[in-house]
Amino acid sequence: MTAHAASPLLFRPTADVIYGFPRAQRIASVVSPHQHIEVWQTPQLGTLFTLDGRPMTSVGDEFIYHECMVHPATLAHPQPKKALVLGGGDGGAARQLLMHPGIERIVVAELDEAVVQMARQHLFAVHRGAFDDARVELVMGDAGSFVAATKEQFDVVVFDLTPPDSPAAELYTPAFYARLKAALAPRAALSMHLGAPHFHAERVAALLDGLRGSFAIVDVISAFVPLYGSLWLMAIASDTLDAAALFRHDVDDRLRARRIDGLRYYSAALHPALFTLPHALRDTLGAR
Repeated sequence: MTAHAASPLLFRPTADVIYGFPRAQRIASVVSPHQHIEVWQTPQLGTLFTLDGRPMTSVGDEFIYHECMVHPATLAHPQPKKALVLGGGDGGAARQLLMHPGIERIVVAELDEAVVQMARQHLFAVHRGAFDDARVELVMGDAGSFVAATKEQFDVVVFDLTPPDSPAAELYTPAFYARLKAALAPRAALSMHLGAPHFHAERVAALLDGLRGSFAIVDVISAFVPLYGSLWLMAIASDTLDAAALFRHDVDDRLRARRIDGLRYYSAALHPALFTLPHALRDTLGAR
């Protein structure tokens, strides 16, 4: 079904908060076996899509989220070759990973084929044809099942899933992290989005506790993402790699060596600031 009438697009992250786009235009709506996918055109952020009414990705600001989710963790690894994206059906994470020339293989384990079809049709600016790159394998189905069955080991894992109060809930647990460790190379890092601390502080704190109980090193980064209406937190977890310990010159050297340019948000100068949380927020989350 396709519609073109203007309709307010409103999000309610909590019962007491509402924000949105009053002049949004819905351009596509698909009910898949897994979820309701809608594509919208907005004056502020251009094309965006929602899953079951939740904001996922917009052309106007996706680079903030995807660059932060991919590059700090991937640059922390001296020679990343294989990456796994859990979710990631819009192709944005795969696109960013492909900028690292040493990457030989990326597996995108996406539950819903309809999300990929939607991205191919409406979100080329996000994926830039990443799914057609020979290094990318798209595996349709439950990401947890892929992790349980795979014999491969990955240098970087990107949790690009729906939030933990969704069908992906079991993948945000210490039990899953334990299973995932079998698929992690000896030097590996995973990047996970935690959510908005001002909307869901308890949930974010619980996710951090789960990661800290499972990994030796957990670094928290933050960035304001307009589509999500808030400061957004992400975590990089590893038993061996410490992304926060990289100095500006380390990041600059690795970006230069890998010939990564054209980034719109992340940079060597910004890297240290991403890991700096205000004292009040650190106290709220129990951040170290």
